[in-house]
Amino acid sequence: MESENKRIVKNTLMLYFRQILILLTSLYTVRIVLQALGAEDYGIYNVVAGTVTMFGFLTNSLAGASQRFFSFELGQGNCESLQKIFSLMLAIYILLAITILFFAETVGLWFVKNKLTIPATRINAAVWVYQASIFSFIISILTTPYMAAIIARENMKIYAYASVIEAILKFLVALSLSFMPDKLIAYGFLLLIITFLNTAVYRIYCGKHYKECHFVFYWDKEKFKEIVSYSCWNLFGSSISIIKNQIMNILLNIFFNPVVNAARSISVQVNNAVNSFAGNFTTAMRPQIIKQYAAGKNDKAIQLVFYGCKYTFFLMYIFALPLILEMNYILKLWLSKPPEMAVIFTRLALIDAVIASVSYQIMTLAQATGKIKLYQSVVGGILLLNLPVSYIVLKLGAAAYSVMIVAIVISIVATIIRLLILRLLVSFSIKKFLRDCILPIFSVVLIASVIPCFLHYIMEENFFRLCIVFISAIFLTLLSIIIFGLSHGERKVIFINIKNKILGNNK
Repeated sequence: MESENKRIVKNTLMLYFRQILILLTSLYTVRIVLQALGAEDYGIYNVVAGTVTMFGFLTNSLAGASQRFFSFELGQGNCESLQKIFSLMLAIYILLAITILFFAETVGLWFVKNKLTIPATRINAAVWVYQASIFSFIISILTTPYMAAIIARENMKIYAYASVIEAILKFLVALSLSFMPDKLIAYGFLLLIITFLNTAVYRIYCGKHYKECHFVFYWDKEKFKEIVSYSCWNLFGSSISIIKNQIMNILLNIFFNPVVNAARSISVQVNNAVNSFAGNFTTAMRPQIIKQYAAGKNDKAIQLVFYGCKYTFFLMYIFALPLILEMNYILKLWLSKPPEMAVIFTRLALIDAVIASVSYQIMTLAQATGKIKLYQSVVGGILLLNLPVSYIVLKLGAAAYSVMIVAIVISIVATIIRLLILRLLVSFSIKKFLRDCILPIFSVVLIASVIPCFLHYIMEENFFRLCIVFISAIFLTLLSIIIFGLSHGERKVIFINIKNKILGNNK
């Protein structure tokens, strides 16, 4: 168990390194691309490529399904069946890619040419960008089984390196646009080349290091139905957030104006950036939870869930607390003149994300069982209540940000329901979860927040206060986690590891 925990920590740090580099390069890349393309062409690229990339959740849910089956077989020690699983998955994804290509080149192409508002002089360029986006998406789907194999094997190093190289290549593409004749078309096809190179890296690495990543003709009707059923229910769960976000934008646009949509859009961007750090920890923990469950070690799997829920929340809260307090000044620094209500939208979005982070590892254990029909249908149905409840609240004359308060309440309800469903699926003690996970979380939140909140309200808003609040919030959160968030055994393990590292370095 100790070596497994060390692997989780090592993989988490590797993914954190990846995420920081990607965030830094991506933020500057967007700025360069916007300057090179101009507002019109940049808008065309986003709306055209967006008709394809909006289905990115499809790739993510397929990746989640692939990882589950790979990790499950590894946990059971069925290494011989891995190649069969890989071949079956690759065949399914090839069929899916062909289906998507057919609809994209018929219905999708018609939509781009006839329904999108694009200047007549740029229609040809838009079609070329659309074609490049389609093939980038198709290639990414066919890469999914290889990425899943790497993550299931917990080889986060190659996953992190490939992602960082991809971000650097996109940065170099942005710099090269000034030398291109038609920058919009060039941008679309250069990104396609990067996707192809990224896929080649994964395929070559997996083909060389994992013998299961070689396609052989294999057919198993029951396994095919199991994978498709699992993938469909996983897809249903992933699509809920997409549907909720898109319809929520429409609701806000109907009741208010585009400025409110802009405010919510900014909150989503900040939320996604913070959420990505918790997502890295989840990615590192997921294979171990599934492997322990597959090996019949339910107690270890549940213990990992307890650790994961608590630590995921702590990782989110370290960033969320200072951001929530200083969001007004941060948005002014970033955007100069942020849209009205952007601050309160972003603060509430971060609170919702922190609450939801407690559930990430619960989802993983539910997925490990393979019995996700009940879980996804019930939890998905509860999350969809955001739409009718928000409509009623707005119809009654509530402020625009009230939809975020509704989302927070429903997130709490969904977490409770997840626990009840998990108790049905595995031997899961809700009482122990509340004692070992939720109680330490409440303690850390209450104790770590007092001084940063006090400093925020007594000091004048400026860069100095920003630094003081950030330093105090991060330091006090870490201190509270060590003293009140960790058990005696967890603290002991941490201190022993630190001592061994120091002594090892001295030697």
